[in-house]
Amino acid sequence: MSHPGAGDTIAAIATPPGRGGIAIVRVSGPLVVEVAHRILGRVPAPRSAVYVRFRDGSGGVIDDGLALRFEAPGSFTGEDVLELHGHGGVVVSRMMLERVCELGARPAKAGEFTLRAFLNDRIDLAQAEAIADLIDGASASAVRCARRSLSGEFSRTIEGHRDALIELRSFIEASIDFPDEELDLLGMPETAAHLAALRDRVAATLADSQRGAVLRNGVKLVIAGAPNVGKSSLLNRLARTDTAIVTDIPGTTRDPVRERVVIAGVPFDVHDTAGFRETSDPVERIGVERAARAMDDADLVLVVTDDRDAAGDSDRTLVQRAAAAPARIVVRNKIDLSGRRPGVTVGEDRTLTARVSALKGIGLAELEEAIVERVTRGPAVCEDVFMARRRHVDALVRALAAFDRARSRLVADNAGELVAEELREAQDALGEITGAFAADDLLAHIFSSFCIGK
Repeated sequence: MSHPGAGDTIAAIATPPGRGGIAIVRVSGPLVVEVAHRILGRVPAPRSAVYVRFRDGSGGVIDDGLALRFEAPGSFTGEDVLELHGHGGVVVSRMMLERVCELGARPAKAGEFTLRAFLNDRIDLAQAEAIADLIDGASASAVRCARRSLSGEFSRTIEGHRDALIELRSFIEASIDFPDEELDLLGMPETAAHLAALRDRVAATLADSQRGAVLRNGVKLVIAGAPNVGKSSLLNRLARTDTAIVTDIPGTTRDPVRERVVIAGVPFDVHDTAGFRETSDPVERIGVERAARAMDDADLVLVVTDDRDAAGDSDRTLVQRAAAAPARIVVRNKIDLSGRRPGVTVGEDRTLTARVSALKGIGLAELEEAIVERVTRGPAVCEDVFMARRRHVDALVRALAAFDRARSRLVADNAGELVAEELREAQDALGEITGAFAADDLLAHIFSSFCIGK
């Protein structure tokens, strides 16, 4: 696979901008040896760090530090690569980059080093995305999952599914090519069993990927309820800090208050919203409208009520409104005043109800466990899930749908051509994940989100 500009020599500052101990200028492409000779006065031996002076066009010293050279194809990009490690000043690192560009390199685009690694078959597309996910990991669990994907575990799982699918397609297409054979290959129980087993394996990978997507993207959690039921106190408990102002005055919270919280390895964007009530205050009314919009966009809504009061019409209306969210939990707060015991129960409609005291911190562990279970479909995010993106999940969903259609064609119609076509679509969908089938616009979208120098 080729790409515009693939034959150029590219360069970029690979360390974060600003003052620091070290700045690294990375160079990749066919001019690496020439650049090394001109800026260092020598060509370092491969994979050996050497102390050198970095010189400008007139022979003056720009800086001094370490230089490392990696020969193609045994480098990250699969090309000749040179790394110049100098002092971490803004101006000096820019002078280094400008000197390299004077010698024939051009500034790299976002993600272009990783794109070249993909184009030169050093990594597949899922591994390339895992590099960005490793950098952006919002929790220790997210970092570990991204590391697993970067090592190729996710890709090997997908390729295993594709290999088994290719074998099944070959078997089915043989029955199409040789229809006069006495053996009915399509009608054999082993064929349907093989298809069902492969379908279940893909479904299991989809479940792991959906949980991994939660780790990557985070969860929007909205705390909603009437005024003075303890929403802000609950936010402060979840955040382990006094983020929201807590008073006995109704309407204290006007604008949604947002805090990033990690629970059992899962990142949450927690939003404390204005209390729902009828009000003549125009500012508070705007806050209530914003709270309603936040609920509409939420992945999980915590509907907070006062445990001392039987659920009134307003509480029931709020619970019903929260039913539009993918998940909801009713939080009966202030059990330190009602005298009830903490715990989580499941209603007839599968709605979870948690009794807590946000003020005293009672029942918070059980509530957090229920929160994680609600968004991950399990007690916690397991360390063996894959870091996944929305496109991975979408591709697996399409593959699974194709498997289901193929099974229907096989069992109901015994139609080999239709079964083979559905399995081809499943194979194409799986191939999109690792980049076996990747359009240029998809590559441009993926790598444009990377930082410069990666």
